[in-house]
Amino acid sequence: MEVIIAETYEQMGKSAAQMVAQVINTKPNAVLGMATGSTPLALYRELVRMHREEGLDFSQVTTFNLDEYVGLPVTHPQSYHYFMHENFFKHVNIPAQHIYIPSGTTSNYEAFCAWFEQRILDCGGIDLQILGIGSDGHIAFNEPTSSLSSRTRLKTLAKQTIDDNARFFDKREDVPIYAITMGVGTILEARKLLLVANGKNKAAAVAAMIEGPVTGMITASALQLHPSATVFIDKDASGELKMIDYYNWIQQMKPGAPKH
Repeated sequence: MEVIIAETYEQMGKSAAQMVAQVINTKPNAVLGMATGSTPLALYRELVRMHREEGLDFSQVTTFNLDEYVGLPVTHPQSYHYFMHENFFKHVNIPAQHIYIPSGTTSNYEAFCAWFEQRILDCGGIDLQILGIGSDGHIAFNEPTSSLSSRTRLKTLAKQTIDDNARFFDKREDVPIYAITMGVGTILEARKLLLVANGKNKAAAVAAMIEGPVTGMITASALQLHPSATVFIDKDASGELKMIDYYNWIQQMKPGAPKH
């Protein structure tokens, strides 16, 4: 796992966007896994800027989103459909038919989850999966105790997740209790993983993910099992890392490392 620590949140987003852009420039028809939440916003803003000012082309890109609340229509301001379109999709040139977001209003969740998994395979698998991390260490909506081999499925949200996300709703009671989410096993099949985290409230989860044991209690710790996982964090989110000097040393020595 590569750990890259930026001084600020915006710098973190710019560094992460460079990695996404490199994948697209190398493979114009790349398949990207997308994440929602406040943390990836700096990343998405930079990708939009690169599209507008530098010509970063998304016309052949396909995207799969990690998750969606159950019960929210696509027009609901807190649905992840709405979030992605407002903050990213409507600002770049990804064809609408190349955008896949889990349905929170399907009439058959089991069948939809199986279709979603198959659609990822039909598109050649995910080249780069963007991730955030919950304050309890979860990725997507794979709450503590989730199987590390889990697939896309319906998931009951933990009380902490509901509490954390209540700030986006008028009141806590409005937060959905269920979500449809990619599984940890699905996420680990992406060729590259890119996780972003910022703020002091994520420091403990980040430390557990990077330096703690691999466990279903901290589903983000599964990134330790992946051969190509990169973590971009700001200085505040690095506050509880024990080996921070080593991570910074690696980045300083990287330009002089032997080339492949």
